[in-house]
Amino acid sequence: MTAMMAQTKDLDLVIRHVLAGLGHGIHAGRERGAGVEFSEYRAYAPGDEWRRVDWKLLARADRYFVREAERDSHVAVWLWLDATASMAEPSREINGIDKLWFARTVLACVAAIAQRQGDAFGLVVCTNGKVEFTPAARGPRQLQRVLAAMNKATPQGSLPSADVLKASLHFARAPSMIFAASDFLDWPSPLSEALLRLRNMRHDVRLLTLRTQAEVEASFKSGTAYRDPEQNDGLHRMSNADRESYKQQSRAHFDDVVARCRQHNIVHYEARIEQPLSGVLRNWLQLAGARAK
Repeated sequence: MTAMMAQTKDLDLVIRHVLAGLGHGIHAGRERGAGVEFSEYRAYAPGDEWRRVDWKLLARADRYFVREAERDSHVAVWLWLDATASMAEPSREINGIDKLWFARTVLACVAAIAQRQGDAFGLVVCTNGKVEFTPAARGPRQLQRVLAAMNKATPQGSLPSADVLKASLHFARAPSMIFAASDFLDWPSPLSEALLRLRNMRHDVRLLTLRTQAEVEASFKSGTAYRDPEQNDGLHRMSNADRESYKQQSRAHFDDVVARCRQHNIVHYEARIEQPLSGVLRNWLQLAGARAK
């Protein structure tokens, strides 16, 4: 199914498929709005939707009132997409899947959930040494803006510098939830420092680490040459003798990522891009009330 979804460029279609029957929200805060649970009446104001006017109350009071409700919406949701060169790493098992496709699609689903909940949501893309923003807003049009920006993202270059990222954190002034998807091959890094800083600012930070099956199992073909796309340090070849050392170093690196997230009370989930996307999204969201494990 994941392979079939990868063949379409229509993120709306993929979102509808992934979210069908998911049944999860992003948070459980409450504020007044246009939800479904009645809270109170208030006087009509220009711009209010006519469908919210209580016509029976109008007949009794000869004044327009609208029904206020409570909805799950009290924070801004930010989607943070790593679109650096390493995110072009493809699956060796499923054609058409790479880390960026998986990250983009998961975050697009989170954006769609935020839109359904009535949250303000925005997008941060790290690519080619730059930070690109789509300012936070609400509504279906905002969802289309965010999806269009995600579709434009291509895996290029390296992360922005620590100074560039630090200067960019002004976007999260109000209480925010940050959903960040990356391979986190660089840790510590300017990206990890920025996310830890956001957590220290008391924002709710949730990380999704993406790896390929081949990276986890070191199942690269013997003798295959590869080049680090973000470092100009020549070609490397993996021999059978290298595999165990690679697996040990890789596991130690990601164990450190987990430990740092636990230390800073950050939600963290690790997935392989070959896994069913709906299951990864469900598991990531189910950590909403928990902390890194």
